[in-house]
Amino acid sequence: MVATPRAGSPNRSQHANLLLDYPDLLPSAIAACTDDPEPRVGSGPFSPGFHLPEAGDDVRAFFGAATARWQELGHYQDHRVTLLDLTGNPGTQTTKTFASLLIVARAVEYIRRTGESVMIFSPTSANKGTALRDAVLRALDAGLAEPEQLRVTTVAPRGCLPKLRGSRLSTDPALRALNPVLVYPGAEPEGVKAIGREFADRNADRVLTEQGCRLWFSLELANYLVADTARAFFEQTVDPIRADGPQRLHAHAVSSAFGLLGYHKGLDVLESAGRFDPALRPASLLVQHLGTPDMVLNLRHGDFDRSSLPAYSMDGGLYRQDSDPRFPQTTFDPDEVLDPTFYTHAPATSPAMNAIIKGHGGDGIVVSLHECLERYPFVREWLAPTGRPLPADPRTLREWSLTMALTGVLNAIDRSLVDPGRDVVVHGSGSYTTADFEPLAADAVTEVRDAGDIAAALLGSR
Repeated sequence: MVATPRAGSPNRSQHANLLLDYPDLLPSAIAACTDDPEPRVGSGPFSPGFHLPEAGDDVRAFFGAATARWQELGHYQDHRVTLLDLTGNPGTQTTKTFASLLIVARAVEYIRRTGESVMIFSPTSANKGTALRDAVLRALDAGLAEPEQLRVTTVAPRGCLPKLRGSRLSTDPALRALNPVLVYPGAEPEGVKAIGREFADRNADRVLTEQGCRLWFSLELANYLVADTARAFFEQTVDPIRADGPQRLHAHAVSSAFGLLGYHKGLDVLESAGRFDPALRPASLLVQHLGTPDMVLNLRHGDFDRSSLPAYSMDGGLYRQDSDPRFPQTTFDPDEVLDPTFYTHAPATSPAMNAIIKGHGGDGIVVSLHECLERYPFVREWLAPTGRPLPADPRTLREWSLTMALTGVLNAIDRSLVDPGRDVVVHGSGSYTTADFEPLAADAVTEVRDAGDIAAALLGSR
């Protein structure tokens, strides 16, 4: 029998703007995440650098979407569970808002300093692209740049189309032409990264010559770590970890674990400033799905070989296993893709995350759709008083990150993968439904099968 979570107090919540409220720590976060904060032009791939525009009223309005909420959900067994809600921007409802706002702000500052135009270019499974497009539109609306100066192009797997959002970038003909959405029909969704990188490597000079834009391939770890460091700053402001209190564990649904790596980098910044005791660093729980359980496999077995998955057998209409508590005990399909957002195989971030867990504790767990549906009534009750309630009908859920993370936490506690008495912080990295957005219209996307097709779509020839 699964225990029922006890509800927390809906009034115990605190808010912050992660990009405006910690100006004293942001320079240290940038220094901790990159060895070279200066623009990179002419030698290697372009980067606008890490300089940010002065925080006037227009910039503050632009950063206004970078809100986070800290809210206690309740208790499960002997664990207090708290939600770090990173979904507050209605234009994205995911944590990708924070990094995307910083990426666009850096482009704006480069445009202002040089007079050159920038085209941000990124492969995406959906959420990164949505957040970049939202941030570019916010910058245009705030008057930070002109449409011809600041542009964004994204390429996403065709299977992620139901998650892509329409906006004025797609409905206004002029903006749509400047900010195209490309979709890739290949069998391997992660192929968008390879064809995107190939296009950028081959055509950056052509984009500059023919379009008058610096092409910025923004899919780099440092571009995402900086914003995520502020999660640690927020935590230490509203609910600091104390030597005389419970130990803590941070749980996150992950594909490459950018968010957790950024959080721990934020703790590094606080430690260097003498504002955090390294002996108190929390443990980490990676939550994944069966489609890409690579980080959990690597953590447990040292490689990404799916042969290490437990053997499932059909019983009573479900596949079942009880040999490994870190993998679903029940599933509709051992190869299911619960959410296509989580599509990264063999992430290069695994060694860094493994080292953090080895040094400070934690584990990994993989969840199934069946397990998420089993937990759904409890999770929905927990989230009802928060800013991110779940729909009555789970079939309308388009982003499963938060539901996955909470299901993983509950399963990990039940299976004794979490040390007794630890407080648990769940990173609410994404949750939205069909009612939360207008889907991207069919005529607002262009299909591309390779780097040559991208060149044809953006430059008119392969």
